[in-house]
Amino acid sequence: MAQTVLWFGILFSLVAFFATPMITIMRDLDVPLRPGEKDRCPVCGMLVAPYPEWTGQVRHSDGTTVFFDGSKDLFRYLLSLDRYAPERNRKSVAAVFVTNYYDGEVIAARTALFVSGSNVMGPMGPELVPHRSREAAEDFMRDHAGRQILRFDEITEAVLREIQ
Repeated sequence: MAQTVLWFGILFSLVAFFATPMITIMRDLDVPLRPGEKDRCPVCGMLVAPYPEWTGQVRHSDGTTVFFDGSKDLFRYLLSLDRYAPERNRKSVAAVFVTNYYDGEVIAARTALFVSGSNVMGPMGPELVPHRSREAAEDFMRDHAGRQILRFDEITEAVLREIQ
């Protein structure tokens, strides 16, 4: 009986030892990171750090983070993973973040609203402008001649073609 308890204790300790870092890694994927000075957008090649008010990022399940100089290129990447990251697929995307226009906070892209067709230009020209709330998106649209408000899942390649 004592030997069974000892083996159970050893087994439990080993599971806890190896599982805890994996849980931490999984949890940390929900936390946005800051781009480094040398991080480049994989779509256009621009340095990302000089444009903190436009930065977006995709966190992959293996811990890799890809940074973008705007939401438009972030969506180009996500909609064409086979072109920009052929070793990845949609299932490898653990989290997506964008920068909220009005306060510069990094927010979850999947719950953000994006205004297209406004007179506000990002680093690469016309941009999808992210907002935390519908009210903020509507105010922005009214103040900056925006054409439409889109949810994350409404942004398609056709929408991206219209922005250019």
